[in-house]
Amino acid sequence: MRGPVVVLGDTLLDRDVEGVVNRLCPDSPVPVLDETVATDRPGGAGLAAVFAAAQGAEVVLVTALADDAGGARLSALLAAAGVQVYPLALSGATPEKIRLRARGRVLLRHDRGGTSGEPGQPSDEVLRVIAGASAVLVSDYGRGVARQPALRDALAATRAPVVWDPHPRGPAAVPGVHLATPNESEVRELVPALPGASRLATASRGAQGLRRRWRAGAVAVTLGGDGALLCHAGSTPLVVPTPGSAEGDTCGAGDRFAAAASLALAQGALVSEAVQVAVAEASAYVAGGGVATALPSSTPTVRARSAPGPRALQPGPRGAAVADRVGVPAVATLLSEVRAAGGTVVATGGCFDLLHAGHVATLEAARQLGDCLIVCLNSDASVAALKGPDRPVQSEGDRSRLLAALSCVDAVLIFDEPTPETALSWVRPDVWVKGGDYATGGGDASASLPEAEVLRRWGGNTVVVPYLDGRSTTDLIVRTLAERTR
Repeated sequence: MRGPVVVLGDTLLDRDVEGVVNRLCPDSPVPVLDETVATDRPGGAGLAAVFAAAQGAEVVLVTALADDAGGARLSALLAAAGVQVYPLALSGATPEKIRLRARGRVLLRHDRGGTSGEPGQPSDEVLRVIAGASAVLVSDYGRGVARQPALRDALAATRAPVVWDPHPRGPAAVPGVHLATPNESEVRELVPALPGASRLATASRGAQGLRRRWRAGAVAVTLGGDGALLCHAGSTPLVVPTPGSAEGDTCGAGDRFAAAASLALAQGALVSEAVQVAVAEASAYVAGGGVATALPSSTPTVRARSAPGPRALQPGPRGAAVADRVGVPAVATLLSEVRAAGGTVVATGGCFDLLHAGHVATLEAARQLGDCLIVCLNSDASVAALKGPDRPVQSEGDRSRLLAALSCVDAVLIFDEPTPETALSWVRPDVWVKGGDYATGGGDASASLPEAEVLRRWGGNTVVVPYLDGRSTTDLIVRTLAERTR
């Protein structure tokens, strides 16, 4: 493959709440679910991207992330699954789908997040990665990303094979896509069926109608446990049956089908070959237990409260005013307020183990570059992994409170990973700042920053500010230890 597989579309936060039902509610004849475990995962385009990454492909996800806790959670889950997120801004809340389950059966699905928010403009880096893709999968869930004009222009211009997984509430596929992959119900909504027509005749008529309407190379209608029907050049459709009977949870099967077809096309397969691979992959997915067993082990599938990624700090006794400036909710509120006013978001990061004058100088200089300053703070586990088992000297609770107490710091976000990439993909700062000790001298100082490539995904900038000479946390620790041994 000459470039990454690009998945483009709407990402949702899916949550399965498993529990036990032993009684009815006393004030209404409905079951009471006693929760035992809750599992979070990316849904929509995010799930398709996770499936593709699990096959070893380099995967870029172009999606919209909201400035809320759900957006932060999605950023962490996607990064842990090996997906490179190229985020667009999203007004409103993260769409969530919550399934309440008992003994493997869904009792109720609870959707929240409200109406679709408007996705922001893509950066030049997003357009570049689409142009250089080995294949593009448009995973449309009807929430606006596939309707964005600049993205549609880029999709129409790319030479990579484009697979379009449509949604009845979404836009038409861009002209010339290689393969569209609607399911039966979507075809019936998009192309009304003739009265009395058979199932295959309805699928074939719908596929041919969509192929002409969208000027698509081919349309594959997925038929659940019966495989898929492929219509391309010529009047006779190709029916691809499943390799065996498969019963089980079909949630995500369409995403698995579309992702498998996209990977096959990226590797040079014919459309008919790609559909056969996709049918086999989707069938094995359902037979193997569906989404509950198919996600890679590297993706956190435990309670959100204990999963890695940007997280909130529980308020402590040091005072509500400081504690309220630490964690995902504090950052989400700040981002919404600053962006609603058209302001500039500035961020910086580090361990800040022993806060000293050098740190303060950097933070004060950073705050002058915009309308708010967010500090991305390495957690205790992250510091220990980077600097050894004897660090940090101060806990993340103390470090975050000290930073939040500074007048130049507006909010603090704690992250567990070795680098702040996951946190940055959600925060999407306009400016990322590091102290001058990161400059290499001569040339473009910002080029040495490892975060520079990440910032380019949404058009952000990286800068270096002057750093006070002679100030170093490590030197402070060494000098303190030396004084004690005298």
